[in-house]
Amino acid sequence: MLKSKVAVQVVSSGILQDDVIMLGEAYLKQWKIPQGQPLTLKFGALRQPVKVVPVEKFDGMRIGQSLARRMGLYASTTLRIQYRSETSILALGPLIGVLISRDDPGMKERPFGSITMFCKELVDACAVQGAHVYFFTPDHITGNSNTVEGWVYSGGWRKTAVPAPDVVNNRLTSRKLENKPSVQHFIKEVKSRHNTAVFNEKFLDKPEVFEALVKDSAVVKYLPESHVLRNFTMLKSMCSKYPSVFLKPVRGSLGKGIIRISRAENESFHAFYTTDGGTRRQNFSSLLKLFSSISGKMKTVRYQIQQGLYLIDNGGRPVDFRALVQKNEAGIWKVTSIVARTAGSHHFVSNLARGGTLSTVREAVAKSNLTSVTGTETANRLNRAALEIAKGIDTHIPAHFGELGIDLAVDTGGRVWLLEVNSKPSKNDNTPLQDQKIRPSVRNMIRYSRHLAEF
Repeated sequence: MLKSKVAVQVVSSGILQDDVIMLGEAYLKQWKIPQGQPLTLKFGALRQPVKVVPVEKFDGMRIGQSLARRMGLYASTTLRIQYRSETSILALGPLIGVLISRDDPGMKERPFGSITMFCKELVDACAVQGAHVYFFTPDHITGNSNTVEGWVYSGGWRKTAVPAPDVVNNRLTSRKLENKPSVQHFIKEVKSRHNTAVFNEKFLDKPEVFEALVKDSAVVKYLPESHVLRNFTMLKSMCSKYPSVFLKPVRGSLGKGIIRISRAENESFHAFYTTDGGTRRQNFSSLLKLFSSISGKMKTVRYQIQQGLYLIDNGGRPVDFRALVQKNEAGIWKVTSIVARTAGSHHFVSNLARGGTLSTVREAVAKSNLTSVTGTETANRLNRAALEIAKGIDTHIPAHFGELGIDLAVDTGGRVWLLEVNSKPSKNDNTPLQDQKIRPSVRNMIRYSRHLAEF
């Protein structure tokens, strides 16, 4: 078996110049690396002509401090190694860049706010797998696509110039930032110039997802009837078809701005609004009056109107499920986790930001009013739905995704329904870290990055 990881030691520049690296003899033999001939060392976008000096009875690589700094390395580390004889390229990596929304250099311990712990977890997971990761924001992108200013971790967080990476994980949480010309230009440039793979390239709007998936015969059974709400006629049609409907902001998240409309007696209607303090109800004597009250909002917010479902609940509190689906080291979708989310009291959405609570699928089903299907069978159905939906997104939406948060629901008959798909699943510090262990979701992100960078 080829030695695929190498311990990289950083030594004084007085001992080693940038154009010389020292490598244990075992690596030269295994990878058939020629001695004394000029090679190119590759690390992300960095290309450095080097000569390799073999070292007897040494199981590692030594590079000079000056070269290490240009690579964004401040201490000895372990990286994956690969020699490509047809191009005489000795590649180290993978170099992973995580594009995040903001940083605060003044906060030395928590420069990335609520996702700092997740970022450190990625650093630790890379150390185990032989990868190197840095973090950068749209403000760090310069006109030069060969390098960016990024945050690396070496005994503490520090900012330094780093080569453009082999893989970019786009974790921007704002469409405004993602659509900045500098960000779009950078992504286009690194793809074309450095063959960088970029995943989770873009946000998904609710109608885009439903319009794409309705074409997929394997997935259509999970889709409640949904349309972009354009006029009163559409609202009237949906309200005559279903006892309740949901209006969801096309670009909403965290359960914000959702309105539930229910038919009452004598042609009157109730509208329920999500607020931070709970659900607010308003009564309307006619559907037209209700429409008039929301038509002002429709000038600034596009809504998706969706069939209301009779979901399972726990003591009157609705239950839904969040599946995290990720591509693995072979580039194949796998379900990493599925958790049940029970709405907080006085809420009809289950988001944790609104007092929802987490549990396992089996626990939630056992406590719910679902009697026709077991917790195990429900978990299997959710698993199957999540995978089919992820594959459907890949097939029908022209963008590259490596992980998706898929919100699912189960009705009182045990049928699984899709609520929405999130291409930027949350990584906040309030996600439980189990005894400082590296979570499977973090390990999987690096495995998929290795697959993309061919390490």
